[in-house]
Amino acid sequence: MRKPNALKLGDTVMIIAPSSPPNIENVMKMKLTLEQAGLNVLIGNGVTEKRGYLAGSDENRVSDLHKAFSDPEVKAVLCATGGYGSGRLLQDIDFEHIKNNPKIFWGYSDITALHIALQQKANLVTFHGPMMQECGADNVPAETIGSFKQLLEPLSITFTASEADTYPTFPYSVTAPITGGNLTVITSTIGTPYEVDTKGKILFIEDIQEEPYRIDRMINQLRLAKKLEDCKGIILGDFNECGPQKRKASLSIPEIVHDHIVSLGLPVLSGFPIGHCSPNYGVPLGVPVTMYGVDQSISFEPGIQL
Repeated sequence: MRKPNALKLGDTVMIIAPSSPPNIENVMKMKLTLEQAGLNVLIGNGVTEKRGYLAGSDENRVSDLHKAFSDPEVKAVLCATGGYGSGRLLQDIDFEHIKNNPKIFWGYSDITALHIALQQKANLVTFHGPMMQECGADNVPAETIGSFKQLLEPLSITFTASEADTYPTFPYSVTAPITGGNLTVITSTIGTPYEVDTKGKILFIEDIQEEPYRIDRMINQLRLAKKLEDCKGIILGDFNECGPQKRKASLSIPEIVHDHIVSLGLPVLSGFPIGHCSPNYGVPLGVPVTMYGVDQSISFEPGIQL
């Protein structure tokens, strides 16, 4: 896996919208924040375009992605928002070109489709991090903005599980590369040329506004597709607003995880502020991560190189 180079003050970054149209006002507020921090900021065409629930046409959104990775002045590609649409771009992306022009790529949620593809097709370490729209909102937590510091200097990031002992403890540590992101998007890759590769890796999952029975269905699909038994461990991020709505009689998410994951003997740690939560901490994907069973904590290797 290739780690991108660290950002320096005076570098240029580009904000693109590979999925849905963002809140322009919030994006422009974050643009100003980045400029005040000493960066130059370019805005992709798709950030201001709309085609239904998409930020413009597939062709234009791919063009923005290619332009960001082609421009030697651009050192980081930052996603404006998620929503839906990044998976529509996969077949048209020149992964070899991106592989030859590695740089920071940052986003999450629907951007998971691009994270998985860039890791597997371009061998690029990417960053699961808060969106520009999110960071430009009023009252955004300082911790959310603070997680961008890892793009300026190599930082080892460590979290302690807030849901300690929810799952069986394990008296050892596990170290492996991390992959994953949004559970719904991960599941949508199954059976495609961009199917998530979990063999020998730690799988990270998170989601928002998915009822437990839907979480059950998706995790069951991963299990049936042999994506869980190939793993070294499972890290659960935030599952925001994922309680029962339509089906009031419900299993809990811990019960679902016990049925499908714990039953396989996999180490599981949960309760981390990564995903659709506030604060939302950015983390690198594709780097080695260690799960500490005794301490109920996880530690990420730095995602950039100097």
